[in-house]
Amino acid sequence: MFKPKVPQKEIKYQDLRIYTDEELRNPTDEEMKAFKIKHDTPLLDQLETGPWPSFVADLKAEAWRRRKLADDRMMIPREVVEDLLGQVEISFVHGETHWKHGGIVGVIGYGGGVIGRYSDLPDKFPGIAHFHTMRVNQPASKFYKTDFLRAICDLWEFRGSGVMNLHGSTGDLVFLGTTTEQLEPIFQEMAHHLSQDLGGSGSNLRTPSCCVGKARCEWSCYDTQEACYELTMHYQDELHRPAFPYKFKFKFSGCPNDCVAAIARADLSVIGTWRDGIRIDQDAVRAYIKGEILPNAGAHKGRDWGKFDIQKEVIDLCPTRCMRLEGEELYIDDANCVRCMHCINVMPKALRPGKDTGACILVGAKAPILEGAQLSLALVPFMKMEPPYDNLKELIDKIWEVWMEEGKNRERLGELIQRMGLWRFLDTIGLPPSPHMVWAPRANPYIFWKEEDVPGGFKRDINDYRSRHAR
Repeated sequence: MFKPKVPQKEIKYQDLRIYTDEELRNPTDEEMKAFKIKHDTPLLDQLETGPWPSFVADLKAEAWRRRKLADDRMMIPREVVEDLLGQVEISFVHGETHWKHGGIVGVIGYGGGVIGRYSDLPDKFPGIAHFHTMRVNQPASKFYKTDFLRAICDLWEFRGSGVMNLHGSTGDLVFLGTTTEQLEPIFQEMAHHLSQDLGGSGSNLRTPSCCVGKARCEWSCYDTQEACYELTMHYQDELHRPAFPYKFKFKFSGCPNDCVAAIARADLSVIGTWRDGIRIDQDAVRAYIKGEILPNAGAHKGRDWGKFDIQKEVIDLCPTRCMRLEGEELYIDDANCVRCMHCINVMPKALRPGKDTGACILVGAKAPILEGAQLSLALVPFMKMEPPYDNLKELIDKIWEVWMEEGKNRERLGELIQRMGLWRFLDTIGLPPSPHMVWAPRANPYIFWKEEDVPGGFKRDINDYRSRHAR
């Protein structure tokens, strides 16, 4: 069983709590109807009238709570949330943000983890003149104990705005809004009492994140939690001290379902896969065909979808047409299977990933910054994933060496590969090209030959050629 390198401190909320139950209680509907923040917010008020839960209602409840607290029960301005609502209202009216970046802030020894944010209307909204964000490194797969969550919420209520985001798109637990003076005390409290570290921000390794993995998922082909934790601990300098051309993200998915959306967002995706064939339980296949087992684990029950049709719903939807049905037996041409997971998702009792498991390593995904959005490309079709993951670390180090040398300012890895060409990138990091890197390898001449690889080189004598190929 996976165990962290550093023994985890047992967090007991009763030893760390700051507020009483009465101080933390939520307002009643009557109390909220009678409560009015100090700014008029007609546009924001409209967001409370829809059918969905509203962040405006939550912020007003937090403003109500802070107004009830004694002066010594909070370390930043009481009106922080009310001023936040006031500024957002003006931003809606003006159609532009009123946040500015007025300088770099952080904690001692770290170059990342804190995102400086200041209001450009400090005279009008003094409570948010400073409104810094702190990224907190989430536990692998985001498993929390309630004692920890209560303790960290108390800390943020006391030294911050009380407004949090669980979780950011990278994965971090995000603290939204505190003053410069509170950054170091918050960090020290987290480090010494909650065994908690800051996450990544800026041109560095961002906080690695992973899916639930083998903790709860039967499809996971490797231990995503262990891999995520190991690389987080191994690359501490890269996580906390920015030295890259731009951000770099690791994401770990246990199977090709990719529940952390790594293929669309991560510079390096580790996607669980298998090298052998899909395991087939033919008795279960027959049970699905006869309707004795519900497809998709019953996720679509409750509506009249008609009888399950394995040909229409599974075989015909295979992207490489590598499946066929003979009578009531299913056959798979595993050499042409691209591990899309569709058949396994539809018939989980009949089909399972193979036993020779590992991961496919992909690189280069990103959202639009300098260039448009990019999805990952397969770099290593299969890699065994076993601790201490030296094979993966060696690959990462080679990639970073090239990127840090050749990458331009704010150029993600995918953009570098696009600019220098995949073949040159592969040559630089010492990896051979693979058909897995190309969607249609039989039709795409993706290999660019070097002169030394061609017998006789590129320079040819035309007369010699004609003498050997006379018509």
